[in-house]
Amino acid sequence: MSWFVTPFVDNPFLLRALIAGILVAVSCSIAGTFVVLRGLAFLGDALAHGVLPGVAGALLLGLPGLLGAAVGATLMIIGVNLVTSRSRLSNDTAIGLLFVGMLALGVVMVSRSSTFTGDIVGILFGEILGVSVQDLVQQAIAVVVIGAVSWVFARPFLLLSFDPEQADVAGWPSRRYHLLMLVMVAVAVIMSFQTVGTLLVFGMLLAPAGSGALLARSVPAMMGWAVLIGSLSVYAGMLVSYHFDLAAGASIVVVAVLVFFAIFAVQAVRQSLRDRQAAALATS
Repeated sequence: MSWFVTPFVDNPFLLRALIAGILVAVSCSIAGTFVVLRGLAFLGDALAHGVLPGVAGALLLGLPGLLGAAVGATLMIIGVNLVTSRSRLSNDTAIGLLFVGMLALGVVMVSRSSTFTGDIVGILFGEILGVSVQDLVQQAIAVVVIGAVSWVFARPFLLLSFDPEQADVAGWPSRRYHLLMLVMVAVAVIMSFQTVGTLLVFGMLLAPAGSGALLARSVPAMMGWAVLIGSLSVYAGMLVSYHFDLAAGASIVVVAVLVFFAIFAVQAVRQSLRDRQAAALATS
């Protein structure tokens, strides 16, 4: 039993990391549910990487990285909407162009500083073991905001995810609520990057929500499964990281992705057995 509990009891910084990771799992699971339903995986990836130049610029100027992440995500959202509304380019093309441009800009900004190596590692892979009480408060506020937005606007978000035209007919302007959904996803990304990093936050957006989609038949159940799987992935990843001296943020995401593929494999085997049984009954 001590293998599962003692690390968090004996190490206050590890307990803070666990709480921070669970808060990230909750916020990313809620936002990630709509990312999966709406088919916004590419945009979620772009947002996760689009904060890089904002964070790099903020740190180079001596400003909070969180502020830079917010600026980067805002520019990404504005840019995507501007390109798609003012040109004939598809949404994916606009996202791809801005994704590559923002990522390249971030690398260029980092390359200008010879003392930026440690900070860029933290940006890319997170510093979950170094979270403070203030970070926990900020993440808790983000969870409340994301949860409130998803609750209050659940109906237009659901209509938008399955039938944008029906959302317009029902009096929920699809463009307006699509933008609000993007803002919600951006908040999840911004508040999570300092814990799991920009390269790994995308995994936390998709893996738990994807697992929930495999297990659930309703959106609330999908979100509930996503939160549970995401939280358990944080706990298991932290234990693996502690006992085997591995990177904490990466371990969490690896566990979440492995859980997804385990669920997928089990369901694929069960479906194959059902198909064989149905074929046997049809020929008997």
